[in-house]
Order: sequence, then C-alpha cells, then structure tokens
Amino acid sequence: MAAVTTSPEVTGVETQQRAGRIAKGYRAVRELPLIPLIILIFLLVIPAMFANQLAPHNQRIGVLDDAKLPPFWVSESFESRTVVQRADKDKLDVEIGLTNARRKVDRGEATILSGGEDGTVDPGDTLRFQANKGGSMEYPLGTDKQGRDILSRIMHGARISLMVSSLAILLGGGLGTILGMLAAYRGGKTDSIIMRIVDIKLAFPSILLALVLVAAIGAGFTTVIVVIAVLLWARYARVVRGEALSIKQQDFIDRARVSGASNVRIMMRHIFPNLVNTVVVLATLEVGHVIILESTLSFLGAGIPAPTPAWGVMVADGRDLITTAWWIFLFPCLAIVLTVLSMNLLGDWLRDKLDPKLRNV
Repeated sequence: MAAVTTSPEVTGVETQQRAGRIAKGYRAVRELPLIPLIILIFLLVIPAMFANQLAPHNQRIGVLDDAKLPPFWVSESFESRTVVQRADKDKLDVEIGLTNARRKVDRGEATILSGGEDGTVDPGDTLRFQANKGGSMEYPLGTDKQGRDILSRIMHGARISLMVSSLAILLGGGLGTILGMLAAYRGGKTDSIIMRIVDIKLAFPSILLALVLVAAIGAGFTTVIVVIAVLLWARYARVVRGEALSIKQQDFIDRARVSGASNVRIMMRHIFPNLVNTVVVLATLEVGHVIILESTLSFLGAGIPAPTPAWGVMVADGRDLITTAWWIFLFPCLAIVLTVLSMNLLGDWLRDKLDPKLRNV
C-alpha cells in the first residue's frame, strides 16, 4: 500500500484555523459578564438545584438552645454588672435587676465576681455573664430566633426564588407576548381594547394590586405565581406590541400574505421568531423584578407562608432584631440584592449582544 503523506501547507492551514477558533472562543469568554454569572451560579442556580444535598441543616426545624447564634467569625463577649434591687432606667448598661441576676446564676449563665459571701445573690454584688454567644462553623452564617440555620434557609430560599421567577415569567410573559402580537397584527378595535386593558393594569400600584389579589385568593405558592404573572403580562404586551408593529411593516410579511399564509401562521412563523431576542432580554431583566415582588409579598405576610424559607420571609423574621441579631436580617437581604443586581447586569449584556442596532449590524 502506498504511504499517505500530508502536505505541509494543509497542516499549516489546519493549525491556523484551530488557533483562530481558540482565539475566538477566548474572546467570547472574555466578553462574558463573569462576575454576575459566578454570583448567579453559586448563589441561585447551584443552591436551587442541590439544596437538599448541600444544606448542612434542616431548613424548617431549629434547635431553640442554639437560637440567635451569630456568624462563625463573631466571638463571644462578656459583661460585668452590678446587682440592684430595682434597675435604674438611666443605668441599665451597668446594672442588672436582682430577679434577673438570680435567674442567670441559677441557670449557670452568670458567675459572681464580688460579694455573694452568703452564697446568694444580693444587691451590690457584681456579676459576670455572657452578653453575646460566639459563632461556630456548625452554623457558618448564624441562626435565627428559632435556632434554624440561616445558610440552609438561604439555599432553600434560592429554590423558591428560582421556581417563582421561572413559572411567573413563563406564564405572564407568554400571555403578554400573545396579546401584544395579536394587538399589533389585528389592529383596530382589538388593539384598542387590549391596550386600554394594559393602561388600566399599569395604572394600579403593583404591590396594592398584589395584596388585593392575595386577599381574594388566599396566600400560597401557587397564588404568588399567579399574582406575579398578572402583574407582569402588561409589560410584555406593551413592549411586544411595539416591536411587532415595526415587524408587521416589513416586506416579507406582505409576501407571506400574498402567498396565502394564514394569520396564525404569519404571527407564529414570521413575527414571533423576530421577537424572541426581545422576549428573552425582557425575561432576564424581569427575573430581578419578580424576586423583589416575591420578597416584598413574603415580607408583608402575603406571599410564601412560613415556615417555607423564602428570602422575604427571612427578612421579615429579622426586622425586629436588626440591632441585636443583625445577621438574621442582613444575609437574606444580601442574597436578594446580589441576585437582582447580577440578573440586571446579565440582562443588559444580553440586550447589547442580541440587539442588532446596539451591535451596529
């Protein structure tokens, strides 16, 4: 058999093509919004998918003895106070009431530094007791007032936020897209009726309308999705109608009509594919809006019912303890802020990449 030889020119061309593909892939990676993607992957996607495997503790059940433990980097602190018969309101930072002092000593929560020669706590004695418990790696982000692990609840809360966002945007965005296309394509009375309904919907404050709907239907996971979808569809309808009106004037739509295509076929095969980029970008931007709506409803007690670990529920649990147990309030707030900010940055990047006008195409 004759030996097969490879031309040096062919090998050089293949090497250049391979190097070109590698360089193109490297440029594409560099253009990605890496920080928002990393935040979303590790704060939202991975916890939502693997919360049962990654969460170190049960998200619903806590240990009351471990209630209000601070994060692991906060060390325990001690205080010394003088026992008084009746606590002076102006000296609460240096004195402790007799009844409270005896209770702490009996429980082993305080020791007598001076006085107490008779073995009992008396006015004038000085006690040393633990002012704040120290954190531990068993609860890296601390615990709430019921002793539940905050990290575990944030992980499971990410699942709630992702599910609510996905289902509400799919339902509300789908309805708004259909109505927007129908209004733009049919025009006339159909357009007027749909747009007036959109105007009426947008005239109502979102939170007020959501509270009314929840009060009428009843709080619950399904209710939150339906309510948010009702709040979202008008945004999609207005944006999609504007895009569809410009697409409707294109020559390929006239050619489709001349060829005998039905109205449904024109909308689904010719108009909708040209709206996909707009719908995808709008959906990405609306994720942050949906998370804020869900958190707000949960915070007001009209969203996901307790003890389901929604981020808004966690914020509501910690609002009365901001000064004494700040971690209960802070970490769910940070999760909401970082997720919404990352989704908005990712939506802006997608808009720049998918919009031909912004790409100067």
